[in-house]
Amino acid sequence: MNIPSPALVTQRAVQRLPRLPLLLLCAAYLLPGLFGRDPWKNADITAFGYMAAMGEGRSSWLAPLVGQLPPEGVLLPHWLGAAFIALLSPMVEPALAARLPFALLLALTLALTWYSTFHLARTEAAQPVAFAFGGEANAVDYARAVADGALLALMATLGLLQLGHETTPELAQLFAMALLLWGLAASAYRSATARLAVLAALPLLSACDAPNVALAAGVIGTVVCARSVDAPVRRFAPWTGAATLASLVLTLVLQHNHWRWYFTADTAQLLQLGRLVSWFLWPVWLLVPWTLWRWRRHLLKRHIALPLGLALVALGASIALGGSDRALLLALPALAVLAGFALPTLRRSASAAIDWFSVFFFTAGALVIWVVYAAMQTGTPARTAANIARLAPGFTAEFSLVRLIAAIAGTLAWLALVRWRTARHPQALWKSLVLPAGGVALAWLLVMTLWLPALDYARSYRPWVQRIARHVGRDAPCIVAPGMQRAAVAGMEYFGGWRVDARPNAAEGTDCPVLLMAENEPTRAAPNLPGWRFIARERRPTDREESVLIYRRASASR
Repeated sequence: MNIPSPALVTQRAVQRLPRLPLLLLCAAYLLPGLFGRDPWKNADITAFGYMAAMGEGRSSWLAPLVGQLPPEGVLLPHWLGAAFIALLSPMVEPALAARLPFALLLALTLALTWYSTFHLARTEAAQPVAFAFGGEANAVDYARAVADGALLALMATLGLLQLGHETTPELAQLFAMALLLWGLAASAYRSATARLAVLAALPLLSACDAPNVALAAGVIGTVVCARSVDAPVRRFAPWTGAATLASLVLTLVLQHNHWRWYFTADTAQLLQLGRLVSWFLWPVWLLVPWTLWRWRRHLLKRHIALPLGLALVALGASIALGGSDRALLLALPALAVLAGFALPTLRRSASAAIDWFSVFFFTAGALVIWVVYAAMQTGTPARTAANIARLAPGFTAEFSLVRLIAAIAGTLAWLALVRWRTARHPQALWKSLVLPAGGVALAWLLVMTLWLPALDYARSYRPWVQRIARHVGRDAPCIVAPGMQRAAVAGMEYFGGWRVDARPNAAEGTDCPVLLMAENEPTRAAPNLPGWRFIARERRPTDREESVLIYRRASASR
């Protein structure tokens, strides 16, 4: 039974998004933050700490340690960064070397999302209505236009910004999810390469610490392929099943322990989940419900069922983990595909609302970024400069002509884009997502150029380690820091060059002359420890809650 398509699309509406502007937009999204910054606190510096320890030869590749503590996740993503550190040292500094493969994974995720949408939009059920007298969109041009829109939707999603530019295992999981989506989408057109993609993607998800997502996504993919009306896709189902079985075997071999359900349906956690979804999935959460409504009679068709199933798997994983943003990250490629299919049915009023909101929101945001930058460099406006000094005590602004030129170029490009979009009335399907994607790229570019020194000061452990070094000295043979967080330990080992022991019982029987103790209540007096002499209390300049007590062995001299 042929179900009528809700898409009414003319050939004029599927004009191609020029490749050069699209590539420049992707570069403006990918490159800022790649160069000239430290690994940032928590997940970024923690993962990098293990990569640097292996890549620099300070720890075993099979059992890496940071502060004598093993990693909390699996090793495969850490090996990737460590390999680049080992290969590019000493030509490239370790932080940049480790960041390069993950930037490549993000670029591949963008490309795989485009091609996934392109293949799904070429299916018969996804095609627009054929007009009685011709003039409807060509199938390939239509698929390309929808794919352009999906790519713009992915780049416009706020949740991808920071997590997508980190050096963490979650980016490898995101790539594996995008690879799985592409393999299943291309099963009718690229059978051999699609099989390899699926056979690699599901075990890779499991090997990157997402076994529950791998198994659930494999089951969804197998069911969707088995129910397809296309014979090549049905023949693909056993391959997807085999990949699912391989991921299960790998899960059992690696003995994952990520099966617990953390979510409790209380009001506080429901509100937290609602807030996470509202900003993390912006703006795709506006478009996806519209897609599901307009294509409601096609929900079991592959171009809707496949991305919807994979998105629900990632959303379910996020809920199960108590509202995890890193699990929700895995839903973004599939949600971007669904958002792309909203464009052929989107009303002009909704498109105009998205445009004007984007213009005002991102222009106002860019203005704020520039005002804060002016305050950092000149002290004017005085109130803004005073707020910066209060939030980041001790910070000294740095001027970089290269960063300033990049920021000016990005701002001028945004103004040109706004003028083009508001002065003309293009009919292209992707027009509604040009300004949201361009605005996100502009904001990221400005923040990673104009605000980068301040963000490095606020989010890097370098200033904190420098403060500790004034009391410890760079030549300390070792430091014991029982119970210290892995992120802080990784910062001390990388920025300070110290050998740190953070095991819970590290202070027992140690010969190290220095002891650091994390302080949960900075207002209390430092406790007296037998055999140790209190030296100082230091905290991160921009964090009043994270402080450390510094002790020296009572018999040790500086």
